[in-house]
Amino acid sequence: MILYFISSNMNSIILWTITVLFGLGLLLSVVLYLVAKKFKVDEDPRIDEVEKALPGANCGGCGKAGCHAFATACVADGNLDNNFCPVGGNDVMKKVAAILGIEVADKAPMLAVVRCNGSCANRPRTSRYDGYESCKVEALLYKGDTDCPYGCLGCGDCADACAFGAISMDECTGLPVVDESKCTSCGACVKACPKGIIELRKKGPRGMRVFVSCVNKDKGAVARKACQAACIGCGKCAKVCAQEAIFISNNVAYIDFDKCRLCKKCVEECPTGAIHAVNFPQKPKVKEE
Repeated sequence: MILYFISSNMNSIILWTITVLFGLGLLLSVVLYLVAKKFKVDEDPRIDEVEKALPGANCGGCGKAGCHAFATACVADGNLDNNFCPVGGNDVMKKVAAILGIEVADKAPMLAVVRCNGSCANRPRTSRYDGYESCKVEALLYKGDTDCPYGCLGCGDCADACAFGAISMDECTGLPVVDESKCTSCGACVKACPKGIIELRKKGPRGMRVFVSCVNKDKGAVARKACQAACIGCGKCAKVCAQEAIFISNNVAYIDFDKCRLCKKCVEECPTGAIHAVNFPQKPKVKEE
């Protein structure tokens, strides 16, 4: 009799517990439904349309967290003045503009440029790093394998960061090489380089461009001792530039690609070969009589 009473009482407690939990769950579900309905934010359908028009790389090259965030910004801003997808380029931006019913101006294509002349031949090693293979880690520990504290560390963080396979490390020079046909100017390599030697510059007409391939801020004699092809800040390039596209800052020259007219006078004037001219047609050789 006692056992029957205990068993019956336990069943009653379990039944009440299940009933109470079921009731609480049902009540909370109703509350959550009402709250969600009250605070529901209707997303502009154009955001999905814009996102579908994008490449879907989610690389962050546009400065946003991803393609959806970029699409949201385009719709919210109502214009494309400060929004540009470097992977899709002008063609994709025209599609986005058509969806939003606005106009957009073409932007000059950009390209990642490695601004370091410090090849193995120009910048001999004076020490050897024997730690974790990462430019970021090495930069935190010491200046690098050479006497130039500004040059490429050669661990390939930029190549690892490139989602498009546009950067590889040259075994002979120890420097990164950019494949122009694959580069989307997303800027991932720029962010990955702890030395700041990679820059996004205008690709230039037919791929032609002129730039100072050095970021060494040391004074001329010190920079030249560390690297034979370093910029020594002599200013000769700036003096011959009729467009005033070159200026010297912190002992190193810089060429403003918006002002440069690709005359190449600075290339010819540079005493160390620190200024590079890329993709220019070769002058025909004069035959000797």
